Amino acid sequence: WDISYLPSKIRGKHYYLYLIMDIFSRKVVGAEVYDQELGEYAAELLQRAAWREKCVQGNITLHSDNGAPMRSYTMRAKMHDLGVVSSYSRPRVSNDNPYSESLFKTIKYCPSWPMDGFSSIEDARCWVGNFVDWYNNEHKHSGIKYVTPQQRHCGEDNEILRQRMQVYRRAQLTHPGRWSRQTRDWSYIDEVYLNPEKCAA
Repeated sequence: WDISYLPSKIRGKHYYLYLIMDIFSRKVVGAEVYDQELGEYAAELLQRAAWREKCVQGNITLHSDNGAPMRSYTMRAKMHDLGVVSSYSRPRVSNDNPYSESLFKTIKYCPSWPMDGFSSIEDARCWVGNFVDWYNNEHKHSGIKYVTPQQRHCGEDNEILRQRMQVYRRAQLTHPGRWSRQTRDWSYIDEVYLNPEKCAA
């Protein structure tokens, strides 16, 4: 999980987007906007996300950088209460939270992103809510074989990918001359790592 700035229309003022993502499915399971960085806000967001996803006392690890809200006593106590294991980026390592950084880039390159900033915190909250709904339920994510995060989160992606593979194979058999190489790999992704390039090395 992570926190990112959201600009306002007032120079020098901004809001804070608190965001929790399930890296297996890429689903945003918690996203709220506040006017401060506080451990209390982070703890409340985590609790709501855990209850909504029914994963209290489950086998959950929450990774973040080393910001003050992430390491606050309130946040760590809430994680302990919920049975969530903490994981933190290594000091002075900038790419130890790549999924959150990638998602924030997607957010800020969204065509509807207000280039001149948000007019109010309510405006920011409304925009973030609409983005999360689109991202989870409509966005075909390239990192999970072009299914939506919600489809993968619910376990629907395995069957979707199986059907796609059959369609491609039939097309290749019907028109072999159109295929100079193997078809796209639609096999199911059953493992996800925080830093896949390190695991591969």
